[in-house]
Amino acid sequence: MTKQQRVQYLIAKLEELYPEVPIPLQHKDAYTLLIAVLLSAQSQDKRVNTVTPNLFSIADNPYDMIKLSVDEIRAIIKPVGLSPMKSKGIYGLSHILIDKHKGEVPDNFTDLEALPSVGHKTASVVMSQAFGIPAFPVDTHIHRLMYRWNLTNGKNVVQTEKDAKRLFPKELWNKLHLQIIFYGREHSPARGWNMDKDVIYQMIGRKKL
Repeated sequence: MTKQQRVQYLIAKLEELYPEVPIPLQHKDAYTLLIAVLLSAQSQDKRVNTVTPNLFSIADNPYDMIKLSVDEIRAIIKPVGLSPMKSKGIYGLSHILIDKHKGEVPDNFTDLEALPSVGHKTASVVMSQAFGIPAFPVDTHIHRLMYRWNLTNGKNVVQTEKDAKRLFPKELWNKLHLQIIFYGREHSPARGWNMDKDVIYQMIGRKKL
C-alpha cells in the first residue's frame, strides 16, 4: 500500500467502526468543556466525568467559579490528580475570561493558549468540539497509533499533529481525531495490546513496511 492508500483505508475503517463519536467528556457548553479538558490532563476521562457533575452543580460558569477559593476547587477535583495546579488554573482562567472576554470562552488559539493551564492540545479540543473549527488535538492515543500505523516518525506530538493535518482532509479532522481515540482505547492500547486483533495495524502497521 502507498501512504495515501493506507490513509484512505484508515478513514474508511474508522468510519465503519465509529460512524457516531460522542465527545467523551461530559459538558454543556464551551466553558464546561474547557474545564473538563483541563482536568483530563494525565487523568482518564471516566474519572473526570465522576468529578465534573459535582463541580458544575456549584459552578458551571466563570462568575460562579471565582466565588470559590482555589482550595475549595482543589477539594472537589482532587480525585483527578494534579489538583494543586489544576485548581489554580481553573480559578485563574475564570478570572481572565471575566476580565478580558466578558465571561465567554474565546474561539481562537491565541487567546485560549494564553489562559492558565491551557496548552495547545486543550485549545485544539475546545476549538474543534465547542466551536466546530477544524483542529486535530493529539493525545497519547493518537500519538501512539499514528506511529504504529507508520504515519509519523513518532518524535513528538507536535510532529504527529503536523503529519496528521498533512495526511487527512481538513473537513474530517474534528471527527477523525475522536475516532482514532476510540479505536486506540478499544483495539490498540498502550498496555495489553494484542496486535493480532488490531485490524488496522494488521493492514497498515509498521511491520508491514
